[in-house]
Amino acid sequence: MKRRDDLGRPRNQPKIGVQYNRSAFGQFAENVARLMGTARFLLIQSVLVLIWVAINVSFIAFQWDKYPFILLNLMFSIQAAYAAPLILLAHNRQESRDREQAQVDRNVATRTQNDAEFLAREIASVQLALSNVVTADELREQLGHLSAQIERLKTDTN
Repeated sequence: MKRRDDLGRPRNQPKIGVQYNRSAFGQFAENVARLMGTARFLLIQSVLVLIWVAINVSFIAFQWDKYPFILLNLMFSIQAAYAAPLILLAHNRQESRDREQAQVDRNVATRTQNDAEFLAREIASVQLALSNVVTADELREQLGHLSAQIERLKTDTN
C-alpha cells in the first residue's frame, strides 16, 4: 500500500481542506459512550423528559410541542442517531485495544513458558551433577572404613 493511499477516504472523492484527528475523535466517542452508559445520564435525561412533559401538559401558554410529544420523539431519534455510531466507534476502539492486549498477553505467556522450561532443564542438570558428588556422610563413612583398615594393618604388622 502506498503511503498516499488513505483508507479512511474513498478513492475518487476529492480532498477537502478540513482535517480531523481520528484519535481525538475516537476519544470523544469513548467519552460519550462512557457518559451515556451511566445511571447519572439516565437520571438527568429522565428528569428533563419529566419537565418537558409537565410543562407541555400543564401550561398551555408554554406548550411548544402541540401534538402529543412529536418534538420530544424527534429529539430522542436525533439522540439515538448520534449515540449509536459513537458507541459503535468506542466499542471498535476498545475491541482493537483488547486484541493488542491479548497479543501482548500471549507473548508474555510464551516467554514465561520458555523461561519455566529453561529453568526446569537447568534444575535437572544441577540434580544430575549433584548426584555424582560425595556427601559429607559418605565421606565420613569412607574415612571411617579407611581408618579401620589402617588400624588393622597396624595391628597385623605388629
